[in-house]
Amino acid sequence: MSQWFYAEGNRQQRGPLTSEELVAKYTSGEVALDSLVWRDGLPQWQPLRSVADELGLVIAPPPMAGPDLGGPQLEPVVPSPPRIPGFDSPSPSPSPHAAVPGPAPSYVRTAPPPKKTSGCLVIGLVVGVGFLVVMGILAAIAIPAYNDYLHRAKVANAVGIVSQLKYQVNEFALNTERCPVNDDDGFKSPSSYAADYVGAVRIGRFGEDKCGIEMEFSVPGKRALDGKMLWFEYDMQSQEWTCSSDLDAKYAPAQCRG
Repeated sequence: MSQWFYAEGNRQQRGPLTSEELVAKYTSGEVALDSLVWRDGLPQWQPLRSVADELGLVIAPPPMAGPDLGGPQLEPVVPSPPRIPGFDSPSPSPSPHAAVPGPAPSYVRTAPPPKKTSGCLVIGLVVGVGFLVVMGILAAIAIPAYNDYLHRAKVANAVGIVSQLKYQVNEFALNTERCPVNDDDGFKSPSSYAADYVGAVRIGRFGEDKCGIEMEFSVPGKRALDGKMLWFEYDMQSQEWTCSSDLDAKYAPAQCRG
C-alpha cells in the first residue's frame, strides 16, 4: 500500500496517507489539483493532477464530499519525502528506515529569566556609600579645625605688630617719664595700624604709672573675632608687660589667656 504525503499550502508537509485518504482529502476540498503530493518511488513532488489516474481521480467539478473511508492508518516505518519545492529547509532523502513524521512542534516564546543582581555590585555600592559617609564625617571635623587654625595664625600675625610698638612705648616712657599716645612722635593714628584682622591700635595711659596698647580686631562675619580686643599693659615701675583679652581662649595668644 502506497503512503502519500501532500504539502499544505505547498509549504507544510502532511501525511502519510493512504490513497483512499488522499482521495477523500481531494473530494472534501482540503487538497486541490495543484497541491503538491509525493509517494515513495516518485522522483520529486508533483501536482495532484499528474497522478490523478494512478489514484483513480476523475478530474471534474468537485462532487459532494463522500463518506469518510476510515481513519488514517499509520505505518510504523515509512520513507521520508523529498524537499518541498521552494521550501527553505531541505528534507532528508527518502530512506526505508526513516521514522514516521510526527506533528510539527509548537514553539512558545517564554519570558527571559530575571536578571540576577551581581553580588560584587552590591558590595561596591555599600563600600561606596560607607566611604562617602566617612568622608563626610572627616570633612565635618577637619574643616572647622582648619578654620580655627587659620584664625589663630592670623591673630598671632596681628600680635606681631604690637611687638615693635611695645619696644617704642618702653623707650618713650624711659625718655619722657610718661606714656605715649597716638600721633606722638614715632606713633601713628589708631586706624593707621589697620592690617589683616586688625581694625585699629590705640596707644595711651591705662592707669597710674601704667601705659597700654589696645588692639581691636576686625573680622566681618566672624563673631568670635570681630570687635574683640587685646590689651598689653606696661608697668613703668617694674618695666614689665602683661596681656589680657576678651577673645575666645582657642584664638587668644597663650600669654593673654585667663
